[in-house]
Amino acid sequence: MIQNVKELYRYRALLWSLTQRELRARYRASMLGFLWTFLNPTLQMLVYTLLFGVYMKQGVEHYAFFLFAGLLPWTWFASSIAGCATSISDRRDLLTKVHFPAQVLPATVIATNLINYLLSIPLVIGLGLVFREWPTWHLVLLPLVILVQLLFTTALGYLVSALNVRFRDLQFLVGNFLLVWFFLTPVLYPSTSIPERFRDLALYGNPMAIVMASYQAIFYGHRAPDPVPLLAVAGASVLFLAWTAWVFDSRREEFAEYV
Repeated sequence: MIQNVKELYRYRALLWSLTQRELRARYRASMLGFLWTFLNPTLQMLVYTLLFGVYMKQGVEHYAFFLFAGLLPWTWFASSIAGCATSISDRRDLLTKVHFPAQVLPATVIATNLINYLLSIPLVIGLGLVFREWPTWHLVLLPLVILVQLLFTTALGYLVSALNVRFRDLQFLVGNFLLVWFFLTPVLYPSTSIPERFRDLALYGNPMAIVMASYQAIFYGHRAPDPVPLLAVAGASVLFLAWTAWVFDSRREEFAEYV
């Protein structure tokens, strides 16, 4: 893992260049351009608010704000994993170049979606102001939660990007897997609505549940996230990243052959 971090730092200019190119190319032919970054989750929020805030009430005050606080970081996570799945297998033009750092490709996907999320944070705060949910000092803890999510997303992104080079069916399974994962994660509903006999398994067996609960605590609950579960996810993510970095390195030699 240390070697991967060193190489990412060494090729940081390339990483930033590819990230900028991805940001420019993503909405190049679109009339709304970068606004789609905010429009897509906003439309999802409106649909889910109608469904779970009106038709199937969750009993959550200011439900739209509660939902938006979790939906945007989940969009960063899901978009990153889906993009990482094909980040290596679709870039034969780059991988066939001599000494091209393959680990930059999934990192570019994650960085691009991270920037989109960071730019959307003012929208969350703005929506909170509409509901008179004033931001508190707990926002200073937000970088810690983002860092934990970044570690876990990078670890999983490396794994799916490396495996999909050899097993191309994985890219089609990832979308379905993420959809199931989304509904198992307390984004549309508070964790307190999970039956008590399943709650520990649903929360502590799902790293993203802890991460989403941390965002909701900061933006919606105006309190600090629970430190023990969040630090546990951070520690597990570091170990997971170390293992997936090893898997990625062990398969790097076959990338050019299979793409």
